[in-house]
Amino acid sequence: MDTSAFDLQRAQEYLTTIGLQMAMNVAMAAIILIVGFMIAGAIGRTIRSIPDRNPKMDRTLASFFASIAKYLVLAIVIIAVLTRFGVQTTSMVAVLGAASLAIGLALQGTLSNVAAGVMIIFFRPYKIGDYVEVAGVSGSVKDITLFYTELNTPDNRQIIIPNGQSWGDVITNYSAFPTRRCDFVFSAGYGDDIEKVIGVLRATFEADSRVMAEPALFVEVKAHGASSVDYVVRAWCKASDYWDLHFDMNKKVKIAFDVNEIEIPYPHQVEIQKQG
Repeated sequence: MDTSAFDLQRAQEYLTTIGLQMAMNVAMAAIILIVGFMIAGAIGRTIRSIPDRNPKMDRTLASFFASIAKYLVLAIVIIAVLTRFGVQTTSMVAVLGAASLAIGLALQGTLSNVAAGVMIIFFRPYKIGDYVEVAGVSGSVKDITLFYTELNTPDNRQIIIPNGQSWGDVITNYSAFPTRRCDFVFSAGYGDDIEKVIGVLRATFEADSRVMAEPALFVEVKAHGASSVDYVVRAWCKASDYWDLHFDMNKKVKIAFDVNEIEIPYPHQVEIQKQG
């Protein structure tokens, strides 16, 4: 029997076996990845939906834990894929341990975002649904993940802020308390009676059910302007009524001034001419 022909046949069989095995591993890895991503997404959605079924569960915590669970499942999926290709778990852990310093240095920003995300969840400066100003932008908190905070602006724009930047900057939470003070400044002419103007302003605000009785409504003269007397009004309301009250009262005060013949003066300028 020809030895060279026998060796060639064995090599072909070996390559065929290796090829089939590799194709099987690739196919199984693809299946594992597809199924793993589907499971990770399903677990994330399930955890996020818990507050819909159980009002006692905080939506912010549900979103954060959903993010953690999703990434844990994806990590397990990646390990399973590598194991499928013959990479030993113990060897992989050793390699990851040796590379951890380099990865940590390369991903300082990402790791700081994770740490900041944990701090945000722990100290709760804001939660999902709050209207906040963070890192110079304002919007309603739509989501909080391990890495970033997502805001939705009033004009329906999506703003993504890294958690490290959120935690390291000034945070203004307009929804932290159930009530807010709504401040107004109105102008009336110098010829109008001060007590009359104050009475009209007070009656207009007190007639609105959204204005709270306590803390008490505050109406006083603020300043003597160049063309008008300026009056300040400070009214307390529910935080959810703030903007509606703000816009409505500007309209109502204009109508009340017109009914009571109170002048809202235009800016005046005096021109002095000298004879040459």
